[in-house]
Amino acid sequence: MSGLTVEVSGLARHLAIGDRIILAGRLGHEIAAEVVGFHGDTARTMTFGPPEGLGPGGLAHAPLPIAGAPRGPALAVADSWVGRIVDPFGRPLDGRGHLASGPSPRPVHAPPPPATRRARLGSRLDLGVRVLNLFTTCRRGQRLGLFAGSGVGKSSLLAMLARHTACDVAVLALVGERGREVREFVEDDLGPEGLARAVVVAATSDMPPLARREAAYGAMTIAEHFRDQGKAVLLLMDSVTRFCLALREIGLAAGEPPATRGFPPSVFAELPRLLERAGPGPENLGKPAGSITALFTVLVEGDDHHEPVADAVRGLLDGHVLLDRRIAEGGRYPAVNVLHSLSRAVPGCNSDEENALARRARAVLALHADMADMVRLGAYRAGSDPAVDEAITVVPRLDAMLAQRRDERISLGDSFAALAAALDGSSP
Repeated sequence: MSGLTVEVSGLARHLAIGDRIILAGRLGHEIAAEVVGFHGDTARTMTFGPPEGLGPGGLAHAPLPIAGAPRGPALAVADSWVGRIVDPFGRPLDGRGHLASGPSPRPVHAPPPPATRRARLGSRLDLGVRVLNLFTTCRRGQRLGLFAGSGVGKSSLLAMLARHTACDVAVLALVGERGREVREFVEDDLGPEGLARAVVVAATSDMPPLARREAAYGAMTIAEHFRDQGKAVLLLMDSVTRFCLALREIGLAAGEPPATRGFPPSVFAELPRLLERAGPGPENLGKPAGSITALFTVLVEGDDHHEPVADAVRGLLDGHVLLDRRIAEGGRYPAVNVLHSLSRAVPGCNSDEENALARRARAVLALHADMADMVRLGAYRAGSDPAVDEAITVVPRLDAMLAQRRDERISLGDSFAALAAALDGSSP
């Protein structure tokens, strides 16, 4: 044993990367472990629980494979999981008793659908959040990233999306979340209405890195179960950063060299394998393809939006939403920085009139941002530039219009009506 790894001899020729084995402790208990590497004839494993009680000479055994069952971890997802809170291995966490199993287990580490057989992005999706509906309009099957530092309102925005988005099922992955916040998020932020159509997968920060990694893959597997039924699924993952931190712990323990800011190369190879599984499902003999519309949060360290994980995720997704600490400190929530947020699907899903409204609003906000310091210092005189005068008048109305309470739902149509009214100074 060394650090997080346990070396096992005698089974290496019968194992492969990702296989699960059982380690017997000296107190008579058993601990599940996963093979993460090999060194000669020795298998290098990591445990799914505390390694206390393991020592030299302990026994290990690998369960025999079952014919027809997927090799490696699998989840037997059932429709009755909606409304429940589960751990990364499909065990209930909500104290509501037995969790039914589906007829056929699904492999947790499955490949994404083939690129040439995937359906196209669907119609635009009403997220119920005005600022996102207006400036990062989303289509069914699209993947967006929510980038923010700590304490800027990511969890509150995720709860709004889980309650208000027009979807059939919501799947929430709480990866590496603080233990006390899981219940607070479910009861206060998500609420009974949101939980009634959601499946929550939780792995707290005290759990081993393998369990935190499995929370992300488990949530994706559950989302794929409902997608394959032709449903519109909303997947919310908080956060991809903690998923990558778990991968870093696993990679370094397995002997990989640290590369970019301590992240081994496998982290950036693993990211697209997870993120690419979200999106439109495969076309199936003319039947409507289901979709996974996914929003992944990225916890940027020190508000550095160019750190390695943020850069890698931004390049893989179909758009990004940036939450700005200065906007949050000013009291406007959701604290979305409109000028630094975009959706790559906007031109194909909004009308020409709606696109013109959004472009006009962005231009006004950009001009106001450029002139803000001069206005504060008194270096600008009213009447010098009509466009600047308009921006000074319009931006306070835009800020007031973009603010939204957590329990308030704003439809797409109402969002654009309110934007037009704020730009023209009329009542919506």
